[in-house]
Amino acid sequence: MAALPSLRQLGYLIALAQHLNFTRAAASCFVTQSTLSAGLKELEATLGASLVERDRQSVLMTPLGLEVVERARQLLAAAEDLAALAAASAEPMSGTLRLGAIPTIAPFLLPRILPGLRTRYPKLKLLLREDVSANLLQRLADGQLDFALLALPYATGDMLVRQLFDDEFWLVGREDDPALKAKRATVTAPVAEKLVLLEEGHCLRQHTLAACARDESSNASGVEATSLLTLVQMVESGIGLALVPELALNSGLLKGTRLVARPLTPPAPKRSIALLARRSSARQAEWAALGDFIEAARKRDHYAVTTSRGRRRPAR
Repeated sequence: MAALPSLRQLGYLIALAQHLNFTRAAASCFVTQSTLSAGLKELEATLGASLVERDRQSVLMTPLGLEVVERARQLLAAAEDLAALAAASAEPMSGTLRLGAIPTIAPFLLPRILPGLRTRYPKLKLLLREDVSANLLQRLADGQLDFALLALPYATGDMLVRQLFDDEFWLVGREDDPALKAKRATVTAPVAEKLVLLEEGHCLRQHTLAACARDESSNASGVEATSLLTLVQMVESGIGLALVPELALNSGLLKGTRLVARPLTPPAPKRSIALLARRSSARQAEWAALGDFIEAARKRDHYAVTTSRGRRRPAR
């Protein structure tokens, strides 16, 4: 049988591809630079090919090196899943679980579920990562995350996807805005032109554009927000209107502001909150358990209680 590269060597290669600097790559692997260099030379000897171009000024990956890095990430993720399988078989929902969530979900859903999750699973140590969808998907694929909370529609590739609940959009603006006079608002063409968007990278930006049939070129003002909180502040200053997820409104996003929120006329645009995992994950039973827990907590949450009219009034 031919000699095979070790997982440690592949880890060194991934670190070097990320940092393109031997010193920083070695530090990220908690080894000396000479150890990392020797490991990479052994890897190249084992494969019989050059993976890295080195000189005194720069470090570059060869085309083959880049391909090996991508496959190495998959191999390391699979190896971590193998280790997790053994740990999960001993005691599910224990140990460390790495969960990612996008910025328009994390601050509004996680505070509602984490206390109960800690009570239900006291041996579970949850490590949280907040980032935009594209980065979370990459980290999930690379094995740096176990699960991720995203908003659909979004291209999720070959991931396991469990849709947890729908999250409708409401129109938010100042009380004196004509678009908010009725009990239910309609996203007309003039309203759509006034909508403030989140910056590139946020899936909520694309959801807003799709909800009002706008394209990227229609944002002539160039005014964009970096977060939902900034978006609300911009709307309160009179810049425009915003489509805000009901999940955020339920968490008191408008509290302390002079803004009002109106549900949209049916069929109201919405997003779907989903929990993702790798298909190779050994923690699929825990993925299912976490999904069940979030769904149950969502139903129990007093913010989800409907009014006698069949709608819950968002907190202000």
